[in-house]
Amino acid sequence: MKILNLEQYKQQCFDELAQKICQSPQDYLDFDSVSDVYKAQWLHDFPQGTSWVISGLDDGADEFYISIEYPSHYKTKRLSIEIKQGHYKIDMNV
Repeated sequence: MKILNLEQYKQQCFDELAQKICQSPQDYLDFDSVSDVYKAQWLHDFPQGTSWVISGLDDGADEFYISIEYPSHYKTKRLSIEIKQGHYKIDMNV
């Protein structure tokens, strides 16, 4: 019988979703405005305790910066996403 630690489970959930975004950014990162980012369901699929900061112009911008962080006891997990004119730069520090 395996007992899961809740903190480890949340970290694993963060890692898995971050990996999915890195592997298929076109499925997750199609936005017309900053408010579209905040409405994205996948953003709310990160585990409780995750925080995010989103910047960009809110009038049809083609540049966005998204920083998603999950604090853990050992180190903060971070997913940084930069979108410029349809190109993605993604850095996953998990």
